[in-house]
Formats: sequence, C-alpha cells, structure tokens
Amino acid sequence: MEQLKHECGVAMIRLLKPLEYYEKKYGTWMYGLNKLYLLMEKQHNRGQEGAGLACVKLKANSGEEYMFRERALGSGAITEIFENVQSNFKDLSPEQLHNAEYAKRTLPFAGEAYMGHLRYSTTGKSGLSYVHPFLRRNNWRAKNLALCGNFNMTNVDEIFARITAIGQHPRRYADTYIMLEQVGHRLDREVERIFNLAEAEGLTGMDITNYIEEHIDLANVLRTSCREWDGGYVICGLTGSGESFAIRDPWGIRPAFWYQDDEIAVLASERPVIQTVLNVPSEKIRELQPGQALLISKEGKIRTSQIIKSREKYACSFERIYFSRGSDADIYKERKLLGEKLVPKILKAIDNDIDHTVFSFIPNTAEVAFYGMLQGLDDYLNEEKVQQIAALGHNPNLEELEAILSRRIRSEKVAV
Repeated sequence: MEQLKHECGVAMIRLLKPLEYYEKKYGTWMYGLNKLYLLMEKQHNRGQEGAGLACVKLKANSGEEYMFRERALGSGAITEIFENVQSNFKDLSPEQLHNAEYAKRTLPFAGEAYMGHLRYSTTGKSGLSYVHPFLRRNNWRAKNLALCGNFNMTNVDEIFARITAIGQHPRRYADTYIMLEQVGHRLDREVERIFNLAEAEGLTGMDITNYIEEHIDLANVLRTSCREWDGGYVICGLTGSGESFAIRDPWGIRPAFWYQDDEIAVLASERPVIQTVLNVPSEKIRELQPGQALLISKEGKIRTSQIIKSREKYACSFERIYFSRGSDADIYKERKLLGEKLVPKILKAIDNDIDHTVFSFIPNTAEVAFYGMLQGLDDYLNEEKVQQIAALGHNPNLEELEAILSRRIRSEKVAV
C-alpha cells in the first residue's frame, strides 16, 4: 500500500446557456474560459508543477474538432496555458471576436464544458506527459474522455494486475493512466449497451449517435469503474458528447465543492474560490459528499448520485491544517479549535506558569490555530481570576484586585 501524498487542484465549469447569452450579458462569449482561469489562479497554491485544461464543444459538425486540451509545466503553467489558448484569437477582427456564433463554429476552446487541473507530483514522475487532463480518443464522440483529478491511489499494483489480466494495456504505469483506461473501458461498454438498444428500436446513422448521447448514464460508468479504487480522490471528467462528472472518494479524504444557478455550474477543490470568482455566499455552495458524484448531462441537467456507500470520514489532515485556504468558514473554525484543544498540553508543558510565558506561532500557517489557543488560554486565565477573587472574601482591597485583574496572556509576533 502507498501512503497518501500531496494534493492537487481541480476546477470544472459547465455553461448552461448558449454562448450568445454570455456575449450579450457580459460582453464576451469567453465567460466560461475567463471564470476557469480565475478558479485555477485562485487555487495556484495547489499546483506549482504544472497545469492543464480541457474544453468540449456541445455542437460540432462531422469533421470538426470538438475536444481541446492545453497543458504546460512549471510554476507559470496557468499563465502559459491561457496565453496559448488566447493566441488562437489574437488575429481576429473585433467583429469576429464578439461573434459567438462564429466562435462556436470555427474557434478552438469556444465550448460550453471546461475542466482545469493544477498539479503537484504524487508519483515522483514528471514531464508534460504526466500533466492532467489525460485524453482517450475515439471516432465515436461519446467514447472520448478527458480525465483529471486530485488523488492518490493506494492499490495501483492490484488494479494494474487486474485490468491487464482482462486484456487492457495502459500506456504507462501511473495511477492516472490506469484510471483513464478503467473509466474509458466502462464508458465504451455503456455506449455499446445503448447502441444495442438504439438498433433494437430500428434507429440508424446519426439517429443512433443522438440516441446514445441522450441516454448515456455516467452513474453506471462510475459505479463499475470506481468500486476497485482505494485511496483519496476527486476525479473529474468530460466526454466528447458533452457529459461532465466529478466523483469523491467514500472516506471524504479529498475535498470538492460545487455551485449552480441558471447560467453556470461550477466545481472546485475549495469553497472560497467559488465564492470569490462567482461572488456568491458560502451557504449557496454545496460540498460534494463522500462517495457522491456530480453528473451534468449533455442537455445541462444536473444531479448528484451516491455512487459508492460513504464510509467513516477521514478528511485529509494536511488539507484541513495546512493546504486549504483559511478563508473557508469551516476550515477557519477547525483550525481555531485545533489551537484551543492544545491548551491542556501547553499548560502542562509550562507548569501552568502563564505569568512567565510568552506565546507566539511559527509558521504563519499556524496563525489561525494560534488565535484559537489564545482564546483557550484566556478562558483558563479567567477561571483562575474568578477563583483568586473568590478566595479574597467579601472585602478585597483594590491592590489585590488590580494584581489579579492585570494578569494577561502574553503574546508576541516573533521576529527572527
């Protein structure tokens, strides 16, 4: 078994209106692309090694590309991939640039479904070929798959042995490639299942294609794919036909939050990022529950489905203590409580000598917990003061009271 290692970041966007709507309301059909950039940039802390994005056009004619991907390495990868995308538009006239119908018909990355990824290495392997999203291509639009995730599988050897035993051949011995093959294989089977139903109804040609894309059920794909996965994960995917999905591990180790209104559906690794990018209050943002999947159909219908039974919750301590943004309401409260819980051990370590102790914090990420600790120490000191005052009897003199009430928890910012 492998140990759980570093975290990554994910972001997904599904536009629920035609591109013309965003051009008219916001002055650009690139509304989704711009929001994806912000979602990724505000999660920059989650990936310094590389970044990538994928896009799917919902309506493309035969012979036209409908699935796009851009990836880059390094701490400046987010800027690089979006500059590369924007380079496709630099020679357009203002009329073309603001023509949503023209964009849908001819421009790359002018789609309705987007997915972004920020990478910290979990395999020890580096290079562009290990940067998400990964693609699995096919001439059937519904069988195309783009996959990315914040995850670390702990039973890769076991899964690899099982899928090679049934004839599959992953391109690399890496957890993401193995998962891509697993999900892709089950996606193939789901498409073929619906193909047979369509033929049984007497459909032919593009009518079969349309029938498949209208009836495909990614919940089936995920149930049969992820039952062997062991570890912490949030896996996101796009199909060539425009289906979007995200699934969270049953222990709730890796985090995911989502939001929808009548214009857009969004998922990200962190809640405050969605709050800021879309200017919505935290209570409007939902947490993807352990073992649950968020599913968005080609038509933009959104639902959640319990894919795997949730287990005892084991939220990643690295996430809660260090990695996630402290501006998340729950994370902030948890970190304060962690500091408060330390008070009994701290008092024991200093022999309860508050008067001759100065408290501080190192590193800066411990600051919120430090405030919780101070709060706990204040509560302890107040109890001591009450007992000392009570011991003075009914007629304490002012000097005795002042000596008691002047006691403070001494805290400083330590400068080195």
